[in-house]
Amino acid sequence: MACFLAPATAAIITTSIKKKIAPKYHLEWLNTMLWGGVIMLAVEHITHGEVVLYPPFLTAMQNPADIPVMLQEIAIIGGAMTITIIAVWTIMILVANKATKIHEKKIQIVTT
Repeated sequence: MACFLAPATAAIITTSIKKKIAPKYHLEWLNTMLWGGVIMLAVEHITHGEVVLYPPFLTAMQNPADIPVMLQEIAIIGGAMTITIIAVWTIMILVANKATKIHEKKIQIVTT
C-alpha cells in the first residue's frame, strides 16, 4: 500500500544532509539506491491502483479500517527495505574503501 514511504523518508533525510557527510562515505550511492527504490515502488503501486494521483492519494486512506494495516506495512515492509538498502550501501562502502587503501598502498610501493 505505502511501503515506499519509509525509504522515501530516509531518502529525503540523506539528501538534505549530503553536504555534511564526508565524501568517503559516498552518500550519493545511498541516495541513488533509496530514490531508485522509491520511484520503482511508487510506479508499481500506481499501476496496481494502490496509489492514485488525486486525494487522498493512498487508497487505503479511503477506508479508516485500512489505515492501521497501511501503517503496519510502512513500518514492517518499508522499514525492512530501508534497512536492507542501508546494509547493502554499508557493505559497498567497506569494500570500496578497502579497495582504495589497497590501491594506494600499491601506488606507494611503486613510487618508492
